[in-house]
Amino acid sequence: MLAALPNPQGVSVCPRRARWQLDLLLLALECVDLHASELMLQVLRELQLQGMIPNRVVFWQIRCTNPFRQVTQRTPLPLAETKALTAVVVQVARRQTAILRHLLLVLDQLQAQNLPPETYAPLAAYLDRFRRNFRKRMNLQRSSLFLYKNHQALNELGLKLLAQLLLCAGTKGMERLWFSLFDGEVS
Repeated sequence: MLAALPNPQGVSVCPRRARWQLDLLLLALECVDLHASELMLQVLRELQLQGMIPNRVVFWQIRCTNPFRQVTQRTPLPLAETKALTAVVVQVARRQTAILRHLLLVLDQLQAQNLPPETYAPLAAYLDRFRRNFRKRMNLQRSSLFLYKNHQALNELGLKLLAQLLLCAGTKGMERLWFSLFDGEVS
């Protein structure tokens, strides 16, 4: 399955923006479902990727290659591990498709009525978890993240990630996500 994802020309490791995006998508999945962390490890086993990512510690270390985390590792992320993370995002998003669709449908209805997302309890819970986890895990002292000190900006990011996850869960979702990670990165 991972072999179907082509290696971009001139790219040997995962670009910084792609590591950021994958980590955000994984964070959003964790906020949609409180058991998503365990589900991610289960997906790694089901896809037989334990040789690449054998346990939760290695999985955490790979996620810490995101340069905007509080705890970050400056080691490069090989494309093979990037493909594995992409597969995990897509498979977990597919299992959460019903929840994602429901949240986005309710969000559309609320926006049509000019009501805030916090009006609907499950959406409010997701946004609250997303804001708390984002602030706990990301380094808000980085100038690139100053924008996200604002409550509203974090809500918008969280809602945008829900839509991206639903696209990942669809037909050709893995290819779509893979190519979006390198959009603008390949010359």
